[in-house]
Amino acid sequence: MLKSKRVLFITQEIIPYVDETNLSLLGRRVPQFVQEKGREIRVFMPKWGTINERRSQLHEVQRLSGMNLIIDDTDHLLILKVASIPSARMQVYFIDNDDYFMRRLEAFDETGAEYSDNGERAIFYARGVLETVKKLRWVPDIIHCQGWISTIAPLYIKTSFKEEPSYRDSKIIFTPSDTKLDLATDDQFRSSLIFKNMTGKELDGYPERLTQRDLYHLALQYSDGLLLTAKNRDEELISLAEEKGLPVMTDVDVSAEGMSTRVTEFFDSVWSQGKEEEES
Repeated sequence: MLKSKRVLFITQEIIPYVDETNLSLLGRRVPQFVQEKGREIRVFMPKWGTINERRSQLHEVQRLSGMNLIIDDTDHLLILKVASIPSARMQVYFIDNDDYFMRRLEAFDETGAEYSDNGERAIFYARGVLETVKKLRWVPDIIHCQGWISTIAPLYIKTSFKEEPSYRDSKIIFTPSDTKLDLATDDQFRSSLIFKNMTGKELDGYPERLTQRDLYHLALQYSDGLLLTAKNRDEELISLAEEKGLPVMTDVDVSAEGMSTRVTEFFDSVWSQGKEEEES
């Protein structure tokens, strides 16, 4: 069977940079699993305001920072930082921006209120990762999008960036978040979402104000596989994936024996969909 060689992780959270959660454990262990199986990886997460840069030894990557991403007619400066997890021999890139991430928590502020621009933050994060990988001239076979902050990435990979050499042949695996959000409730979100090579028809059938559930459907529409843990098992998404004929892996437990092999085999199965016919 053909094997995926390079895997890009567009994650929401990774322990030890945030507290231990279902997704931060997934974000930490799955990249390590596939790397230990001989795959080359690149790992991204947002630079949440809770992350202590000095303690985590983050430093800015000057050659990859400095792009201006225009969202809703406003320039937003992309800042890229990097740190390492020595025990996993894993490097993590952090997407940062003064407006969207500096001194700001994840989905909710200190009072427990959801940030009104979480939808825009997801747009910036997706574009920031995809533009950075382009600059790295790195070509991923598999892209694993994890959490609410990654929901825009599958759409962009298969529309706005579909002709880019870095993404032309990439297969996408989606994992939803455990966090319940309103998410994209701003009136400007839909227009802000439209990006190069998109016509707006990609959103036909979706409401004017997309909810978190709508964005999960949109992410799955442009994905090639669905991976779920026991804690974020989603029967509706499983049914939608099965209707599309997508590979599905459920009840992933990163502490279970043999999970490294199972996850890597699942990634390879997604990558191999249709590849045997292309090679013959």
